[in-house]
Amino acid sequence: MRLLDPAPLTFDRDNSDLLSQNARLQFVGAHGEFFRIIVASNGETRVTMYPDGKPRLDRTWAYKSSYPVIAPKGLSREKHPKVYANYYTIPPYHIGITPDDFYITHFVPSDDLDDLDYGYLVTECWKLHVNLKTAALTWYDMQGRVFAADAPMGAYIYDADGRSVSHYMLHRPHEHYYGFGEVAGPLDKAGMRIRMSPRDALGYNAESTDPLYKHFPVYTTFVPTLDMSYRLEYDNFSETTFDLGKEIDYTKRVRYRYWRAEDGDIDYRIWNSLSPNAFQHVFRYAGSEAERFPIPAKIPDWAFGYLGSTMSYTEAPDAQEQLKKFADLCKQHDIPCDLFHLSSGYTTGDDGKRYVFTWNRSKIPDPKAMVDYFHDHGIRVAANVKPHLLKTHPFYDEVAGFGGFIRARDEGHPPAIAHFWSGGAGTTNEGSLLDFTNPQTFDWWKSKIKETLLAYGIDAIWNDNNEFQLPDDGAICDNFGDPVNLGQMRPIQTLLMARASYEALQAFYPDRVPYVITRSGGFGIQRYAGTWSGDNSTSWHTLKWNIPMGLSLSISGMPNTGHDIGGFYGDAPDPELFVRWVQNGVFHPRFCIHSWHADGSVNEPWMYPEVLPIIRDAIKRRYRLIPYFSSTMKYGQPLILPLVYHFPHDERTHTESFDFMCGRNLLVASIFEPGARERTVYLPTGATWRDAYTREVYQGGQTVTVPAPLNYIPVFLRDRADLPV
Repeated sequence: MRLLDPAPLTFDRDNSDLLSQNARLQFVGAHGEFFRIIVASNGETRVTMYPDGKPRLDRTWAYKSSYPVIAPKGLSREKHPKVYANYYTIPPYHIGITPDDFYITHFVPSDDLDDLDYGYLVTECWKLHVNLKTAALTWYDMQGRVFAADAPMGAYIYDADGRSVSHYMLHRPHEHYYGFGEVAGPLDKAGMRIRMSPRDALGYNAESTDPLYKHFPVYTTFVPTLDMSYRLEYDNFSETTFDLGKEIDYTKRVRYRYWRAEDGDIDYRIWNSLSPNAFQHVFRYAGSEAERFPIPAKIPDWAFGYLGSTMSYTEAPDAQEQLKKFADLCKQHDIPCDLFHLSSGYTTGDDGKRYVFTWNRSKIPDPKAMVDYFHDHGIRVAANVKPHLLKTHPFYDEVAGFGGFIRARDEGHPPAIAHFWSGGAGTTNEGSLLDFTNPQTFDWWKSKIKETLLAYGIDAIWNDNNEFQLPDDGAICDNFGDPVNLGQMRPIQTLLMARASYEALQAFYPDRVPYVITRSGGFGIQRYAGTWSGDNSTSWHTLKWNIPMGLSLSISGMPNTGHDIGGFYGDAPDPELFVRWVQNGVFHPRFCIHSWHADGSVNEPWMYPEVLPIIRDAIKRRYRLIPYFSSTMKYGQPLILPLVYHFPHDERTHTESFDFMCGRNLLVASIFEPGARERTVYLPTGATWRDAYTREVYQGGQTVTVPAPLNYIPVFLRDRADLPV
């Protein structure tokens, strides 16, 4: 590859403005490919490869700039340019010719760099080897140890006849891979293959189903032999596959892992940490309060309370009376509740199908009175909304008139048509998806939320069925006047839908913290919404395997997450399973009991009178912990984290998937087997642990067996901590 802009440059190391304008290496390939390396900070490298010589999608929604010259403060819905380098804070660096050029603080390209096989890019704390023939990159620490490396041949691949792009790196047997957002299986994904293609996965297997609802192409590699970790973030929203050492190809001569996207460009950031507490540091750095990172939305304290939900109430012909009954039962059974989720049955028409932004007045004659009744009982209301309009929707022609739908590739580009779940009998649920990259659609959505929901007192918005599963990847999105195919935009559509709902709440209730819930989403959506793990199924197996799924989401940058307690789909949980699920859910950021059972039953705190006192005590225990939850998550820090995050030096934690930390001070050991009345727990080394119930104190580094009666699950306080309650 040929170096671009090779003129020698020398900068004062303290002049960050000059450095920021030029601190990059840019190359052109034999077929016009564009390859760039940017040193963005002492811990970050950004690598970009455009197969076409220019970006296929030249904007990003995953990041935002803190420099007004790039965009106004805050994430512009019109997206941010990917092509700028000058919004980075650039450390001093040097391009060296030998591996001995450490601690040099100027950018001094060699006149004969084009004739070399390799070069070294050196910062004050790490070194990057650049193979100028193959483009393979190798990262070294200052002791000369490799902590990350591309595959030596074929590291950056694109399909010359198609659109797919791939990035191959070395896979080493001592590495652990954590993150990837909402994915099934154990916490450590080494040896797995993961697909990201958001879809409605009703009743999924929490251990094995792939793909699921979300698109988070971010993960952390932990290298315990080096006491080091680094995080990879791929800024690409096309359908994605990660292979983490599952595949073997002898012709490559090395063990490898790869990221592959079906469209778009290779554009990734690698964040490395060389600190002693490496695993923690890389998360804090990548999720810092610098404005360009996707800092999670603030969570109002009330959203840590019990959140009620079920589909059955709004499906009933006398829905308003059924909804009143829920509020009355909370009071009757002394169950505190802060929010009720109004399922989409409130929007059904005479044909039984859902029509977003409408009210079924036979079911709910007086929406404002219904909301007021909840408010009188101290319960807020979140309304379910969906991003599609059926062709029979009263607003369909209005939106089609201003070109507000994702469009087909056919001549004239009419609205693309697909089938959607919308209730009702038959198979005629044809409709179109709203295009949130069209400014008119974005504003129309906000206005409808205000007119049809917030005007009646609705407090929060529940974005549902928002995977944008239109089958044609080539369907056209407006992309704010620069059309692009849907294949690159599905999670971006979901993100912008969340932003539109967030902005509507923000404008209508300027003195409140907006609260949006979303089922689907991609990296960056955490700025606007919390989430849950979709339509899980009722079983002990799901209770267990939802735990690493939530931990993976949390460490991927989406900390406000939880699971439908009791299971959404299938038969009702038995009393013991329901108790254990509630006890587990108490320690998650989002505590929501929700269901749609085939047998017509409803998951509610009082569903089994014989265990109601235990359920009530567990819920009230959660309320006492809300100050602890709130203080932990105040600045975007995750509440639930795997043990390895806090105890990376304890090898036993590296593959632990089910016991987890709630904040810094609580270790939670859930029960996920019927009949269990004691639990064997490994307590990590480096701390002392106090059983929160028996009060017995244990030294870390040992396995203990403790009581687990039906009325509680084992919880341990770290170093005898006191909690804000």
